[in-house]
Amino acid sequence: MIKIVKVSNKKQLDEFIDFPNELYKNDEFYIKPLRRDYKKYLLGETTAVNEVGESQMFLAYKDDKVVGRVMAGTNEELNDYKNIKDAYFSQYEAIDDPDVSKALYNAVFDWCREKGMTKLKGPMSLPGGDDNRGFLCDNFDDYPTIQNVYNKPYYTKQAEENGLVKYHDCYAFGIEPSEELLRRYEKVIPYAMEKYKFRLDKINLGKETIKPDAKDITEVIKKGMPETEDWVDFMPPSDEEINDIVNACRPLADNDFIFIARNEKNEPIAFNITMPDYNQVIKKMNGKMNLRGIITFLNNKKKIDRLRVFVLFVIPEYRNKGVTQAMYYQTMKSAVEKGYKSVEGSTIWDYNVPMLNDLLKTGGKITKTYRVYQYDL
Repeated sequence: MIKIVKVSNKKQLDEFIDFPNELYKNDEFYIKPLRRDYKKYLLGETTAVNEVGESQMFLAYKDDKVVGRVMAGTNEELNDYKNIKDAYFSQYEAIDDPDVSKALYNAVFDWCREKGMTKLKGPMSLPGGDDNRGFLCDNFDDYPTIQNVYNKPYYTKQAEENGLVKYHDCYAFGIEPSEELLRRYEKVIPYAMEKYKFRLDKINLGKETIKPDAKDITEVIKKGMPETEDWVDFMPPSDEEINDIVNACRPLADNDFIFIARNEKNEPIAFNITMPDYNQVIKKMNGKMNLRGIITFLNNKKKIDRLRVFVLFVIPEYRNKGVTQAMYYQTMKSAVEKGYKSVEGSTIWDYNVPMLNDLLKTGGKITKTYRVYQYDL
């Protein structure tokens, strides 16, 4: 018999956090998160999960043993902004047992209905985050890049058996930086930059000097955020949210991979954020940021040879004018100079056609698919 319990005390929270470590203990490609940071993430210390709506974590027990978990929540700020009544689920993990998955999903359905929601989507990032979106559908023999998903291959089957249907797919693109790739664009990019009068500036990562750049990033996002129905899951972030993201990235960022494009009037028109794939180091830390973990981090961070492009925004007036290609070109150039072997652009929604086309034109190939599901409540 499966028993579902709402997480309400420290012991249950610890079980929620630690269950995946048991589930994936024999899986080479699972990367254990840093436990202290992950706990803060769940509790809303590094996300907006508690600020924008209610949430609830659930545990599934079988014979007094944890066999599954899931988190459900609402984002009232987004719902009010888009005039919808959507709920989300996140952090789903379960053994390969249809009774377990059914009990977990039914608990989520019931909770969401109690909150007056009409649609459920997931797995989604927790509010205020842009990570761990969707169930991985393919390429299970590769490590996930930083803040990306790895899960059991049967999760999509479990979702569909419980009535969830595809909402949208998100993609990861892989690109191998090389001198040959650079030569293809080394004449075209300067021509585009001259013709359309824009330049690329490296972000200034100083604690105080980063503030004007953070303000410019906010301006680009607000101007570049589409208002179409397809982008129903997004709203422009606040200045405070942008500052939080920038401050979180700053200690680990490399300004050779973060650019702001500005026009001849010095107005910001685009930006990108690319980071080293710290999962290559976190894998070796076994979930611990103790003295031994810190030493492991310091000894291995210079061995990282993969990058992840997190985001790239261009305001409408400068799309199809080589701005995106210029940023990718400069990223690849820095990657070659610093010895990185691969670059992943992720995760890109299937309805973001301009970005998909830009990556394909740059030589990128789809390497992973992440599926987000929906359920009519």
